[in-house]
Amino acid sequence: MTIDAMQAALPGLSAPVELIQAAVLGLVEGLTEFLPVSSTGHLLLMERVLGWGGTDFGKSFAILIQLGAILALLSIYFGRLWQLAIHMFSDWQAARFVIGVLIAFLPAAVIGALSYHYIKTYLFDVRVVCISLIIGGFILLWVDRFDLKPRYHEATGYPLIVYFIIGIFQCVSMIPGVSRAGATIVGAMVCGGDRRSAAEFSFWLAMPTMVGAFAFEAFKNRHELASGNVTAIAVGFVFSFIFGWIVVKTFLGYVQRHTFALFAWWRIVVGTVGIFALYFL
Repeated sequence: MTIDAMQAALPGLSAPVELIQAAVLGLVEGLTEFLPVSSTGHLLLMERVLGWGGTDFGKSFAILIQLGAILALLSIYFGRLWQLAIHMFSDWQAARFVIGVLIAFLPAAVIGALSYHYIKTYLFDVRVVCISLIIGGFILLWVDRFDLKPRYHEATGYPLIVYFIIGIFQCVSMIPGVSRAGATIVGAMVCGGDRRSAAEFSFWLAMPTMVGAFAFEAFKNRHELASGNVTAIAVGFVFSFIFGWIVVKTFLGYVQRHTFALFAWWRIVVGTVGIFALYFL
């Protein structure tokens, strides 16, 4: 029996089940937002499983819980952000890094604003998600096995042209299932960054990208947001914050000791299972 069928058969369970759904989606958002596995892709797949993605509230909910992951990242990096803000007008290295992040952010901001309607209309499809997950998984395996020679070991020390190229790579992540973190990491590694600095720069670039995307989506969907279920949003937000915080605190340490193979194979398995479920179940 599906979740929707359970709710229809047992109306008294509607509220608790909705809160469980909110917790699950918040957990998925927090766990996947900063990993190279595509949070948008996983949320679209989970919304389909839970029967929540087709409603106006379901679409708005997915936007709002991103704020939990954003705040988790900002809370961890607050000290470094404060230092950058203090020194960016007196220290060229600090100013240069801020300029680099903005340069990397610019391509996605422009292309995202211009192609928003097309992306939402034609690309937010679970078939696109599954195919993107599989292709992205094989790309991660390729990058891991390719004999790249890292030249940069600090995210703050990339040349400005490298920041721009990483920004171009990030544009590909507008396709659901590609992964913003994955595209950014691959772009940085192809340009000479090591795994840790590439992963860390994906965090830095996430700050303006996620805040900008959240603000844009929230404005676009402001009428649906006003009528949402506040309790469900709060539950999703809390779970998104907690698990986003855990990922940000542990991910850099993980990639120092391991390759991206775990995430690559996860993508391939999830995408393959999704395709099988769509066409054979």
